[in-house]
Amino acid sequence: MAEAMKDHIAIMGAGAWGTALAIQADRAGQRAMLWARDPARAALIQQSRANERLLPGVALPDGITITADAPQALAGAALILLVVPAQALRPVLRSLPALPAPVLICAKGVEAGSLKLPLEILAETHPAVTAGVLSGPNFAHEIARGLPAAAVVASHDAGLRTLGVARLGSAGFRLYGGDDPVGAEIGGAAKNVIAIAAGAVMGAGLGENARAALITRGLAEIARLASALGGRADTVAGLSGLGDLLLTATGPGSRNTSLGMALGRGERLSEILASRQGVTEGVATAPALVERAAQLGVDLPICAAVAALVQGRLSVREAVASLLARPQRDE
Repeated sequence: MAEAMKDHIAIMGAGAWGTALAIQADRAGQRAMLWARDPARAALIQQSRANERLLPGVALPDGITITADAPQALAGAALILLVVPAQALRPVLRSLPALPAPVLICAKGVEAGSLKLPLEILAETHPAVTAGVLSGPNFAHEIARGLPAAAVVASHDAGLRTLGVARLGSAGFRLYGGDDPVGAEIGGAAKNVIAIAAGAVMGAGLGENARAALITRGLAEIARLASALGGRADTVAGLSGLGDLLLTATGPGSRNTSLGMALGRGERLSEILASRQGVTEGVATAPALVERAAQLGVDLPICAAVAALVQGRLSVREAVASLLARPQRDE
C-alpha cells in the first residue's frame, strides 16, 4: 500500500459529485484523495485522470490521488467528505474503519426502510464523530469546471463549520456556515422530490404556471417538515432550501427534473432508470419522506403525489387532479 497522505481531504465516493468536490478541494489549495468503491474504476480514473463516464471532458488535476483502499484514503485526513448516494450510505459507513477526522455528508435523501436522514445514519454507525452537511444549489459539472457557486456548511459544531469553509471555499465557490443541519438536510432531500413534480408537469405540457405553483407550494412543504424535525424556516429560505430547490426544479441538468419530464411524457420509470448512469435520489426518497412526515403528522401533498407517481399508483394527470381537488384554504 502506498504511504497515506497527511493532512488531506478524503472524499469518499467517486461519483460525479465526489469527483467535482475533489477538483474543488484541489482548487482551494488542498491535497485530495478520492476513494472509489470499485478497484477497477479507481484504477481507470487514476490512469486516465478523468471520470469520463460521469464528468466527461473534465480532467483531474495531478494533485488528486484516486484509490480503492479506504484505510489509505482516511489515514491522516483533516476532513472527510462522504459523497455516496443516500441509499448506499449505511452499507458504505459500515464497511469503513474508524473515521479519524470530522465528517461532512454530501448525500441528499431519506433512507428507505429506516426513514433516516444521512446524519442520523452516521450517528448510528459512527456515533463519536463530529459531523455536518455540505448542501446547496450545486451541479457537479459546473463545480468541476470552476463556475461560480455557493453552498452551506451546516453543523452544530462551530469548529467544523470553520474548517469546512476554510478547506473547501475558494473565490468561485463561496461557502457559508450554518448551525441548522436538520433544515439543510430536509431541504436537500425534499427538493429532489419536488423537482420530479415540476418536471412532470412540464413533460405533460401543463405549463410554466403549474411548475411555478408546485415549486412555491413545495417550498412550504419543506418548511413544514423541517420545522417539525427541529429545523428553522430561515434555513429553508436560504441556499440549502430555496436555492437548491430552484436549481434542481428548473435546471436542465437536473436528473430529478429530467426524470419527471420523462414521466410526464408517458415513459415508464423502469425504462428511464435503466437508461441512466447517475442516481436519481428523488425516486427512493419520495415514499420515505412522505412516511417520515406522516409519523410526525405533517401533510406533504406534493411529495405524496410524487410518491404515488413513482410507485405507479397515479398517472401525472391524476396526480395533478388530486392536488387541484384539495379543499380551498388560505395560503
